[in-house]
Amino acid sequence: MRRIMLKIAYDGTDYVGWQMQPNGTAVEQVINKALSELLKEDIIIAGASRTDSGVHAEGNVAVFDTETRIPADKICFALNQRLPKDIVCLSSCEVKPDFHPRHADCIKTYEYSIYNAVHPDPLKRRYSYFVYVPLDVEAMRKAAEYLKGEHDFASFCSAHAQVKTTVRNIYSLDIICENSEANDTGENSRRTYDAHDIKIRISGNGFLYNMVRIIVGTLCKVGYHFYPPEHVKEILNSRDRKAAGPKAPAEGLKLVSISYNPEDMMPESE
Repeated sequence: MRRIMLKIAYDGTDYVGWQMQPNGTAVEQVINKALSELLKEDIIIAGASRTDSGVHAEGNVAVFDTETRIPADKICFALNQRLPKDIVCLSSCEVKPDFHPRHADCIKTYEYSIYNAVHPDPLKRRYSYFVYVPLDVEAMRKAAEYLKGEHDFASFCSAHAQVKTTVRNIYSLDIICENSEANDTGENSRRTYDAHDIKIRISGNGFLYNMVRIIVGTLCKVGYHFYPPEHVKEILNSRDRKAAGPKAPAEGLKLVSISYNPEDMMPESE
């Protein structure tokens, strides 16, 4: 028996999320079916991140056990012949029999895309959150500084999350405004201003349920000047979900990567 690790990219628009749900098709459901047909075994994959409905991924990770003799690095090519165009296996390799992507130490990186403009762009609607009010990006950057490091992120976790602790460590939180350094937020700019693609990229040792989307929703309220940047520290210290901003829509969120220590993954023979 071998354990194979897959790196998976997908457009989450038409799925109910990574994990199987009774109300629609899940990403893992499609992959299980394709692998089972390919390998002639009953395959059930275990994913590293259970992304929500509508959330995308460039590098989710999953493992499965198999008796197949197909070389591990060739499985991805054969699997892609059976997957729909909105799911792609980017790589496959053999890992230690006891390696589990949800239990091993890792660095997860997410990116949230905001299209800040007067009018929406139909070509961006599946992959970004349209915001028509000018955002003060510099104020958002100042607010983001309060979230870096190890904190109790209970204020940024949706209710009913089943976790032992709400403490997480944010290694980096960067806000990139691709078209200019920051929007003009004067009154005369409310109806006429340049369109901006804003990327919020966040890396940490793990994330709570809806944590990234709530952080984005809170930072947007700072960008609207609804909150001053320093208010984010008060929200964090309150440990109260009601104190934070709204949950940003799913379509803007993308799981970029999950990185592990190679020594935790590779079989002894390698």
